[in-house]
Amino acid sequence: MQGFRIITPSAFDGIFERIGKDWMLLTAAAEIETGERILNTMTASWGGMGILWGKRVAFLFVRPQRYTDRLIGASERMSISFFDEDYRAALRLCGTVSGADTDKFAAAGLTPLDAAGTPVIAEARYNLICRKLYADTLRREGFCLPALLENYKAEDYHHVYVVEIEEIWQRDS
Repeated sequence: MQGFRIITPSAFDGIFERIGKDWMLLTAAAEIETGERILNTMTASWGGMGILWGKRVAFLFVRPQRYTDRLIGASERMSISFFDEDYRAALRLCGTVSGADTDKFAAAGLTPLDAAGTPVIAEARYNLICRKLYADTLRREGFCLPALLENYKAEDYHHVYVVEIEEIWQRDS
């Protein structure tokens, strides 16, 4: 992709700040319902990265009522994008409106690109190209600290996705 270069995963530092403080956009495209390819993105601040099954992976947590969750569930690949602070308002918007009735890209001033079939965002500082390896749902009986169930008063337990980080594209400049 023009304007980006591939970096090694070890060069991608500060992950706790990037996910929990700076936030990230999860972007996926899939054919659902009408057979038309639908593209959407959502803001997330829960997740992590590490090694699993000998692969560099990200762990993503998405509420089942999120429109993007349906797209992630139906797709093989997706992207995780990180932005400079200048895009805080765009990330806030992508976390507060639904892609079911709003074109988030237009509303947030973001440009979707295609990276060999995986949707990414042109304005991102980093685009992580990911392949889905595992999907499941958190379950009430799995919680070892009952106080955490306060996050699930509606019992809308997050879907958990484990994705392999295949490439990281860093914006030049």
